[in-house]
Amino acid sequence: MKLFFKEHVPLILVTIVQLFVVLLIYWLDGYHHLLTALYSVFLGICLLAGYLLYRYFTHRAFYKRLSEPPHSFDEIAQKTGFSPLAAALDELLQTQYRHYQNQLRTWERKKSEHLTFMNQWVHQMKTPLSVIELLIQDDDDPRFESIAEETDRMRKGLEMVLYVARLGVFEHDFRVEQVRLHEIVGKAIHENKKLFIRNHVFPEVTIDPLLTVESDAKWLRFILNQLLSNAIKYSAGSHEKVTVSAYAKERSVILEVIDRGIGIPKADLSRVFRPFYTGENGRKFKESTGMGLYLVHEVCEKLNHHIDLDSEAGKGTTARLTFPFAHH
Repeated sequence: MKLFFKEHVPLILVTIVQLFVVLLIYWLDGYHHLLTALYSVFLGICLLAGYLLYRYFTHRAFYKRLSEPPHSFDEIAQKTGFSPLAAALDELLQTQYRHYQNQLRTWERKKSEHLTFMNQWVHQMKTPLSVIELLIQDDDDPRFESIAEETDRMRKGLEMVLYVARLGVFEHDFRVEQVRLHEIVGKAIHENKKLFIRNHVFPEVTIDPLLTVESDAKWLRFILNQLLSNAIKYSAGSHEKVTVSAYAKERSVILEVIDRGIGIPKADLSRVFRPFYTGENGRKFKESTGMGLYLVHEVCEKLNHHIDLDSEAGKGTTARLTFPFAHH
């Protein structure tokens, strides 16, 4: 109604001015029957009101559509009336909607092709890495230890690429189930055992073997691998422990990964979950990509988990993963 009135204010003003201009001409010409003149003005206003009423009721759906944005794409295809203006609007919106659908299908196809290529490429790259590892695993040459370390980094990098690609289709790639925290933490520590040994850091697990949460085992293992990898990397050479503990708090279960490493500067703590943000520690450790904690945060959001960090420079970091409504 407001939009209709705003659009027709100029017409109303012009019509009223026109009626009084005509009256003024007749008055100046010597016609002085005031009541007849006012009656003609009244008839003109009635005709204007009749036209406005007709216009409003025939275009009501049209103005309503302009005033209230559609809440779904299905509403775009609905008819707004049979007037020429409404029909033109319907045709315009439907044409734009068809263009949008065509572009969307094109981008979805490109995204699917890109995802397929990335998955195939990662799996193809894993084959030569496996061959290299087989060639060097039984040799005591210290140079091969460096090669093994680099191939391990490459493998972890490839896995990160794979998880980044899968994150875009997360809804098709997860399954929520009851997960035993002690078991999945043990698997994550086993996957990082070489990293623990090379960096002279030792794992410590204090988790009730019966404690369970609802999560996706594969993605939860990815989160733990990233948190453990960071804890080890920033505790390298300290001969300290990386402690993984879990406990129930009210209706939640909280899992903590605690290291005694270099910690995170206070200025960086609020920004560590941003993509590609490496901060002061990342500049010291050149291998940092700034993507690990970003991916952890994104996966936690999708799984309805919560991740936060407590840290003090020079004393270590605690990564806290909360599973809401996991404890009954």
